[in-house]
Amino acid sequence: MYRMPEFEYVKARSLAEALELLDKLKGARPLAGGTDLLVDVKIGRLKPRYVVDIGGLKELKYLRDTGESLEIGALTTIQEILDSPLVEQKARLLWLAAREFAYWQVRNMATIGGNLCNASPAADMAPPLLVYEALLKIASSRGERLVPITEFFLEPRQTVLQKGELLVEVVVPYKKLEGAGFYYAKIGRRLGHDISVVAVAAAVRLEEGVVADARVALNSVAPRPIRAYSVEKALIGREPSVEVFEEVAELVERDISPISDVRAPAEYRLYVSKLLVREALLEASKSAWRGGVE
Repeated sequence: MYRMPEFEYVKARSLAEALELLDKLKGARPLAGGTDLLVDVKIGRLKPRYVVDIGGLKELKYLRDTGESLEIGALTTIQEILDSPLVEQKARLLWLAAREFAYWQVRNMATIGGNLCNASPAADMAPPLLVYEALLKIASSRGERLVPITEFFLEPRQTVLQKGELLVEVVVPYKKLEGAGFYYAKIGRRLGHDISVVAVAAAVRLEEGVVADARVALNSVAPRPIRAYSVEKALIGREPSVEVFEEVAELVERDISPISDVRAPAEYRLYVSKLLVREALLEASKSAWRGGVE
């Protein structure tokens, strides 16, 4: 049995107080939904001296539409994303990923910010947000900065967050992908409700019968969630077909570096990645022909 180590618990009453505590307290970790942090603490992966509870900060729980992008507070739960007609309509790929995220009980605790800041290579929210080229608003007592999600992840469990910084908002620019077709697929060991063995998110936008924009992202196949730029580049300007998708899906091998672990061998991840990329491009292009409607 794992035993929870001792730490000092502090509850933040406002964002300003949370930022002050995270900056002042040495070895402090923020607590949102706790679905990752408490497990990591229990197994000894993390040993915080302080845990700053930010879960009650309503100022970080919202969904807003600016007409160009969705602004999602970092404490918005995955279930709230799944329940949102706004997300389903404006950022459908994110909604599709939320639909495959764990179970109802976990979705009601897990937050979008926590899923990203845990920086797992298997983060379920990362592939769709990579496709949308999301921006992450990071705050500290010194001010705010915007970081492209493509620059946020460094290594497993490591991000660009510095001491005293907190992810406060996820900005999802959906306008450039209006009219695109979307597809999300996840392979796990238990009907998708397990940690990803491989997950793929894809968007395809067509103009005059050829691919004008293609974006593909994967998790669990590299030290961090990645975009398959080799696949995307090879697809632009071509007429969609099964043969073309089979050809470009092979190129995903250039973008990924899967490893073997307890969930799957590297060879299986590579094989499945090619299959899922092909499937995702095919289904996303079908959806694009229908105007982005499934």
